[in-house]
Amino acid sequence: MICILLVAGHGTVLETQIKNDDTGLYSHLTGVPKALLPGTGGKKILDFWWETVNMRQLFTEVYLVTNADKYKYYERWATANDFPVENVVNDGSTTLEDRLGAVADLQLAIRSRKLQDDIIVVKYIFSSWPFLFLLQPGELIIYYELEESEKSSSRGIVEVCPDTHRITRFLEKPQEGLTESRLASVVFYCIQRDTLPYLSDFLSLQPQATDRSFGRFWEWLINEKQLDVFGMKLPTGFQLIGQVGLSDYTKWLTHYSTKPQDNPAKPITCRSYARVGLMGNPSDGFNGKTIAMSISNFWAEVTLVESQTLVLVPHPLNDPTEFGSLQDLFCISRKEGYLGGLRLLQATCKKFYQFCSKQGIALTKQNFTLKYDTNIPRAIVSATLKCLMKFYNITDNDLPKPIRANFILNVETDELFITAGLQDRVVQVYEGLVYMDFSKKLMEDQGYGNYVSMDMSGLPPFWLAYLSDPSDSGRIHSNIRQRWLSGEPLVVEAMKTFAELTDQARAALQNRDWGTLAQLMDQNFELRRTVYTDDCLGPGNLKMVQLAKQFGSAVKLPGSGGAVVGLCLDNARLLEYFHQEEVICSMITQPCTQTGI
Repeated sequence: MICILLVAGHGTVLETQIKNDDTGLYSHLTGVPKALLPGTGGKKILDFWWETVNMRQLFTEVYLVTNADKYKYYERWATANDFPVENVVNDGSTTLEDRLGAVADLQLAIRSRKLQDDIIVVKYIFSSWPFLFLLQPGELIIYYELEESEKSSSRGIVEVCPDTHRITRFLEKPQEGLTESRLASVVFYCIQRDTLPYLSDFLSLQPQATDRSFGRFWEWLINEKQLDVFGMKLPTGFQLIGQVGLSDYTKWLTHYSTKPQDNPAKPITCRSYARVGLMGNPSDGFNGKTIAMSISNFWAEVTLVESQTLVLVPHPLNDPTEFGSLQDLFCISRKEGYLGGLRLLQATCKKFYQFCSKQGIALTKQNFTLKYDTNIPRAIVSATLKCLMKFYNITDNDLPKPIRANFILNVETDELFITAGLQDRVVQVYEGLVYMDFSKKLMEDQGYGNYVSMDMSGLPPFWLAYLSDPSDSGRIHSNIRQRWLSGEPLVVEAMKTFAELTDQARAALQNRDWGTLAQLMDQNFELRRTVYTDDCLGPGNLKMVQLAKQFGSAVKLPGSGGAVVGLCLDNARLLEYFHQEEVICSMITQPCTQTGI
């Protein structure tokens, strides 16, 4: 693939404002091309772009097209920066009036250098360029979402199919009301070699240089020729060194001059928490309804820091590579298995890249180091995703919360073949107290359920007890799914009843009716016991429930087994339960509701 950078503009806004500035601060920059204006650290703006391209060897060849008026500037820059001088193309124009037009400049480079390969065309320099992207089966346009202050009439606007990411219509600086789209293209295009002949066809139709813009070219190619052109969206947080004025340039300089250049990048650290099912589980896997709450007692924490290469750091405890002896290895492997958290980091990164590529989101080409700490491994995926979203400036619009929960579940089930449910992932994303409706119609129509965050203020003191050697999910769930799929009345009706209990519990929580909530928790457990049977629930879980009831507490299983959650309105009796040796007990610490990603 070949890259062509177009810098042949005349009389840009920035150059004109520098020339007319009466402060005298920028007089030494009069006539200097925009791309060669000073950046930071003694480097020019173009230096940063060329260093990245040259170091990573992204393209087979790189060309730069300028005009006769600025040719000498770029020739000297090329000599000083190991850029092939013969790859600097002079379009011969000296004024705005005799310019060729952007498309003609591109065609000049292709013809004069006899280029026969896929082309990337760049007109603006990005503060975080280049991007990671996967080429679609067609041409590619990079676009971004306009800020509120930007008018669509000042940009080339694209309308994009949300499913295929195909650009269905291109409008060059449309008048108000012609489109509802706020997606604007930037001059960063991938054009396949088979499409290059269209350039000369277009130019033959446009004798005037003012009509030889890329906006007009794409309008013609997409709207009239119906060529397949796809789009990829820039994440937020990039800076476009293109159509800017003197104030934008000085702000950019100030920002990057005050930003530490040599200090390590600030780490990004995110936590995800465990959840307890207060009502309705296990119906979440059977088109039911549940209420669950995240708790800060148990968590996974992931830290991401920018680095030269992408590194996944093994956890010293959960990903052991060194043992005291063969017996030590045997004992650890027998108790904890062979699968630590490293695979969760790797699978999340893989699926994140895959998701962004499929969704048409262009990622900056930056590497990072990931490490983690946890006392609940299943939350690692969620915490890793939070870090990746912050690092790449992926917003809720790019990856909405309901889709994020599906993403986390897919990493575990599709990528790692881990048995998991959607409820846990929803609560990890939303955090706090969440009501969830997984009805079949919702799941089929929109691909996710209805999730509602509830008020956590003034909740009663829930408690959690768990075994030191908890049961596994597979055993607890037994053959219920097969019985449900076959339509067994007992199981089908039970799942409907779980959903009804959940709606009643929602009302009790909203009304602060803790007595009713406690009764509903007991009913939830008894219904589960009826369907799953004592043999399936296991003696450890039943013992914890028996003890809780003995001391007057409502109690139920918060998940698939190995723990119970309770609500005791008599604090004195609750303390007696906490002193039992058979179980490990603690009060639930409620984390704050979600703050950011």
